[in-house]
Amino acid sequence: MRICIDARIGRSGLYGGIEQFVIGLASGLSDIATPEDEFIFLCYPGCDAWLRPFLRNGCQILYTSSPAPSDSASKAFIRKTTPWAMDAWYRLPWSWYIHPFRPALSDGTIERAAVDVMHFTTQSAFLTRVPSIYHPHDLQHLHLPQYFSRRTRAAREYSYRLFCNRAEIVSVNSEWTRSDIIKHYGLAPSAVRVVELASPTEAYDSVKADANAVCCRLKVPQDFALYPAQTWPHKNHIMLLRAIAKLRDEDLLVVPLVCCGGRTSHFKSINTEIHKLGLHNQVVFPGFVSPGELRCLYDLCRCVVIPTKFEAGSFPLWEAFHSGRAAACSDVTSLPEQAGGAALLFNPDCVDQICDCLRRLWLDEKLRNELVQRGLKQVQRTSWARTASEFRKIYLEITRNRQAAPLALAD
Repeated sequence: MRICIDARIGRSGLYGGIEQFVIGLASGLSDIATPEDEFIFLCYPGCDAWLRPFLRNGCQILYTSSPAPSDSASKAFIRKTTPWAMDAWYRLPWSWYIHPFRPALSDGTIERAAVDVMHFTTQSAFLTRVPSIYHPHDLQHLHLPQYFSRRTRAAREYSYRLFCNRAEIVSVNSEWTRSDIIKHYGLAPSAVRVVELASPTEAYDSVKADANAVCCRLKVPQDFALYPAQTWPHKNHIMLLRAIAKLRDEDLLVVPLVCCGGRTSHFKSINTEIHKLGLHNQVVFPGFVSPGELRCLYDLCRCVVIPTKFEAGSFPLWEAFHSGRAAACSDVTSLPEQAGGAALLFNPDCVDQICDCLRRLWLDEKLRNELVQRGLKQVQRTSWARTASEFRKIYLEITRNRQAAPLALAD
């Protein structure tokens, strides 16, 4: 088989969980690769340094004919100085006409490479005659529409429906998400498969950094609660900050907090809340960290807290379990299924519940040890080699059952 995996990421740190997914899959496919298999990763020219350390055993890079998308100088300046302005622009009705949404066409790279299956790991697929697997990941825009402009919701609906219907298999990583996709898009149940992912930190063991150097560079304390997530609104950093402040003010319990992950335009609101609550000496937002640094942060923290309002599957929860750290997380979407009784659960909109879970995790060593043992047991059933093996079965299925008539390119 000759399989192409979509790894078109312009700059490391911008794609959050998708980047971690591709790294984990690359690691797993490298472990199970045989001489009969060819796994090639589609990258933009010059944008593969983040992936290369995880490719082994003949897994290769294939460069697109198209350069990585980049902002003009004016757009880059706006994003850096007033990130809210770009969001506001796309909320204006006439932006639909100035920047209409059109699905991308293949530039011919994968066709010239004669790949048997195209594995789209991101929602940003392109039209091709090559049979494909597609990952919509989640339908957050339908459940939390307030976090998206009308234009973004419409573009997502058009794109997700189009590529779900064109794909041979739609892949998701939880039963909750599978049911959601089938319900909203009317797909045949047999076309939507659950392939459970693993902890990215499993793949990061080979690039672990020095703990002392990480503490010094990131300016993090020796003991802290950890929340790794990009600063999107649904990640719910503000409610977590309020819980941290309430513990300090009412319980006289100071819980240092480290929130790593890329900063989005919403970080301005988060930073305002930090200063409003007087938490600037208690909270650290180091931004995007490297895989090795993230691995160290898990080793250094006392516990992990995940207050997200929506998740198709939580990498931080798997990472906490894999790293032997007790965790508390929201009781929404797929998280209770994933936690499996190995994490404390709370309502992400209730500060008191977040406070209670944090207090228990921070003070109760016996509870932490019990949760660690449950978490290790829960995550033992996962591995990137197992994930890769499941995808390899799907690749074989698609290759053997590909339709005699090729799919037609849309106009």
